[in-house]
Amino acid sequence: MTDTTMAPAEAPRALHDEISDRTRWLAFAAILLAQFMNLIDVTIVNVAIPSLQRNLGASESQIEWVVAGYILVFALLLLPMGRLGDIIGRKQLFLIGVAAFTIVSAICGMAGSIEMLVIARFLQGMAAAVMMPQVMAIAQNLFAPRHRSGAFSMFGLVAGLASVAGPILGGTLINADLWGLGWRAIFLINLPIGVIAFVAASRLVPTVPGNPKLRNDWIGILFMAAAMLALIFPLVEGRTLGWPVWCFVLMCASPVFFAGFVMWEARQERRGNPQLMPITLLKAWNFAIGSTLALVYFSALPALFLVIALYLQSGYGFDPLHSGLTTVPFPVGILVASVINSRLGPRWQKQRILFGLTLLWIGIFWLRSEILATTDAVDHWRFLPALLMSGIGVSFSIAPMFQTILAGVPVKDAGAGAGALQAVQQAGSALGIAVVSQIFFSTLATAFAGGMAQHEAFRSAISTAMLYNLVAYVVVAACALLLKKPQYTDDRAPRAPMPPMD
Repeated sequence: MTDTTMAPAEAPRALHDEISDRTRWLAFAAILLAQFMNLIDVTIVNVAIPSLQRNLGASESQIEWVVAGYILVFALLLLPMGRLGDIIGRKQLFLIGVAAFTIVSAICGMAGSIEMLVIARFLQGMAAAVMMPQVMAIAQNLFAPRHRSGAFSMFGLVAGLASVAGPILGGTLINADLWGLGWRAIFLINLPIGVIAFVAASRLVPTVPGNPKLRNDWIGILFMAAAMLALIFPLVEGRTLGWPVWCFVLMCASPVFFAGFVMWEARQERRGNPQLMPITLLKAWNFAIGSTLALVYFSALPALFLVIALYLQSGYGFDPLHSGLTTVPFPVGILVASVINSRLGPRWQKQRILFGLTLLWIGIFWLRSEILATTDAVDHWRFLPALLMSGIGVSFSIAPMFQTILAGVPVKDAGAGAGALQAVQQAGSALGIAVVSQIFFSTLATAFAGGMAQHEAFRSAISTAMLYNLVAYVVVAACALLLKKPQYTDDRAPRAPMPPMD
């Protein structure tokens, strides 16, 4: 058993000099496996949505919660769980997160009702929030600064592999219907992965004691949770409930809660107390504009693939594997372009953002045109070039986007800035799923009520929903034009790890 415990003062020597390369890379592989398990769970669910709807008799809003609930809780708890790792120890909290994620995955796979599944997905998002902030911190402990660049490039590779493997693996498992499990297999596959990651990490990952004197900003957490829930809950439930007045009251209350959050964080800064999001981040121009940019940007992508799965499977009778394979060109485009993009470093950042957004906009417009041209049969090969171009556009825009946003963040706030930006990303994903799903299902219901045939109705629904993507990317481009050219100095943070690709 290899488990090295160090006092904080001894940590650099113990971690960088006394751990063998073999142990270091095996420990790194263990935390990457956990990251893969989390990321694949985001992409694998989409292909199972129609099966879940049929098998569990789920309503449209319940289906939305299966996807958005996970993302929403993950976004809410990402930052406080990162700080909790500082308090009680990264390894300890990582192991708790892996164990909880594995157990809750089993509960998801055994869910006997859609209500149970939704609750389990909320719990799964909570476990992911406990687990994932510790991954990067553990990696920083495992590698000396001069070796981190090569090691951290593996995070982007794992994210890309997860995005490719998710739809394929999910479709294969559902189609195979192993032991009659059907869609349940997409959650139960996490059990062996989670057990291997837990055992390996418990034996190989070094233990660094936490700092119990640190504190979390629980009031700030409550303000941010209230702001997000007040906006997303009525968007998901409003149409099903007939849009009662309280839905609009809640949505109007959301910016009030956010204003309260900003005021509270400013108060915490004046008093020298812990902050969920350092107020200095919001004072940095690129970070303030960039947060809006990231929120809108990431609101469009996960929602798009949710409605594509519904369009292909519920609308045109695709099986889950065929549906998953149809969307594979998108992550392939991300992987291919990332090879080129990684060689460009900090050069031409704004130009690359705008170039990537242009490719993405053209790709989505092209895909929408192909969908509108479809009649009673879908030729998925016609979607390939549009999806490939869209994926290339995403790859070219994401990396320089994050680098530019975080370039003006002081080094002391670099970790908080990267964490906050990833939380914004997840919040955007949850918001987008709520908005785009409402557009899709509302249009579908109107189409059926107007006497449209099934294929025509689903074409109308997805083409209308995709207008959100086209408008969103125009908004993102406008925000990108407002970003200032990064000025890298010794007290600035020029880079940040690439966020997970959803």
